Amino acid sequence: MASAAAQASQKAPGPDASSSAHLGISLAVKGRCQEALPILKKAAPHLADKQLKYQAVMSTARCAMSLDQTETAVEVLLVLNREFPHDADVLYSTTHFYSELASRAAQELAATAPTSHQAEQLEAEAFESQENWDRAIAEYKKILEQEPRLAGIHYRIGRILLSKSPADAEGAKAEFNDEVKIAPDNASAEFMLGEVARQSGQWDEAIVHFSRASKLDEGFQEAYLALGMSLNSAGKFSDAITPLRNYVKMQPGDPAGHYQLATAYARTGQKPEAAREMALQRDAAAKSPRSAQTPK
Repeated sequence: MASAAAQASQKAPGPDASSSAHLGISLAVKGRCQEALPILKKAAPHLADKQLKYQAVMSTARCAMSLDQTETAVEVLLVLNREFPHDADVLYSTTHFYSELASRAAQELAATAPTSHQAEQLEAEAFESQENWDRAIAEYKKILEQEPRLAGIHYRIGRILLSKSPADAEGAKAEFNDEVKIAPDNASAEFMLGEVARQSGQWDEAIVHFSRASKLDEGFQEAYLALGMSLNSAGKFSDAITPLRNYVKMQPGDPAGHYQLATAYARTGQKPEAAREMALQRDAAAKSPRSAQTPK
């Protein structure tokens, strides 16, 4: 005689989907995921009861992870986040499961290609996340010894050099310049070159790099703001208006954009436009306490 689990697996989907789901959940709770998973996968899509579906899909995700069925686990996580958005358990499980998937992939990479630049980059990124800057830089430089024209590595070293205390702005600038030689389309590297120049008051150089960044990536919001701020600081108020208009369209809730645009309007004699932007700046600041301080 067939077992209850086998019979449920054959019956679902159908009118007995609910009873099959209850059986599958019960089996999953007992750790019998080999039997539970096929039942749950068939029953869950046909459940009308929202709470029962929630329990069934969560059980499916847990069993899929325990059985190392990655594809099923990812599919079910997408279902959970679509049908139960903002649910605390769903968000917690998603974080936990994706973290576990990442850990497994990293272990497989280390086991199958331990000397690859990808494996070394994961190790470098781990040191970086721990703010172990010197070890991270050493690992990134090892990668460049293997792959001297690998895109992205000089950029990461440059970011680290700016993160150190004290920051090494000149060293970072050299790294970002090396990056754009390898990857001329790297908008982030151009942006960081602009930031290094802006922070040292080299407005014309900053303008060149921010302009390139905004052209390379038309959705790079921060590049438009930084470009507008640099143009304002250089006294090129008329030129600042277009990038700042672009920015406030993208980020209407950021007081800094409205303040900078108001400045550009005011300095070009466009008083009504300046007044409007200052009103928008005050409104945005009131709605966003963290940004309430007037930008300088």
